Amino acid sequence: MTIVIGLTGGIASGKSTVSNMIRKQGLRVVDADIIAREVVEIGQPAYKKIIETFDGILDEDKSINRQKLGSIIFADEKKRQQLNSIVHPAVREEMLKQVESEKQKNALAVVLDIPLLFESKLTHIVDKTILVYVDEHIQLERLMGRNGYTEHEARMRIESQMPLKEKLKLADYVINNNGSLEETERQLRNILDTIIWNLSNND
Repeated sequence: MTIVIGLTGGIASGKSTVSNMIRKQGLRVVDADIIAREVVEIGQPAYKKIIETFDGILDEDKSINRQKLGSIIFADEKKRQQLNSIVHPAVREEMLKQVESEKQKNALAVVLDIPLLFESKLTHIVDKTILVYVDEHIQLERLMGRNGYTEHEARMRIESQMPLKEKLKLADYVINNNGSLEETERQLRNILDTIIWNLSNND
């Protein structure tokens, strides 16, 4: 049995750092963000739908300018939902293909890195969920520092997602990422050991 683990968090919560730690543990990580970029490349079905729906988002080489598109969708909930309705089904289909590939190899576990795991109601495709959590003020500081956003721009992006405090109630396991990298890695190892040991023994 291949155990499917859903990894999620919020923008600037440190989920990508945890994802890299998981790879170092030797587990396959299927990254929804990477797939989301691939499915909107020139010529893909989702690309065609997006450029039909949104104006003024193309670069000179006809690729989608993610910043221009982001500034549109983060300011308008309806337009964000429009984009999600195009991109999410294509991403989900590709993720499930990659999970099936791991199952064919009899992999011990595969991790699906999905930022909007709870918002998109995708918990049914995983066996257990891990949330990477940080306090909101740390999330805000990290996002402003990392991306050079103003406080308003950073808050707009954070508020476009379900609050991490709400995700706490939905997750099976939580990594508190307010502290050091060493502390985060220790929590991750303990959680992976617990999930894999428990599910393997219940199989």
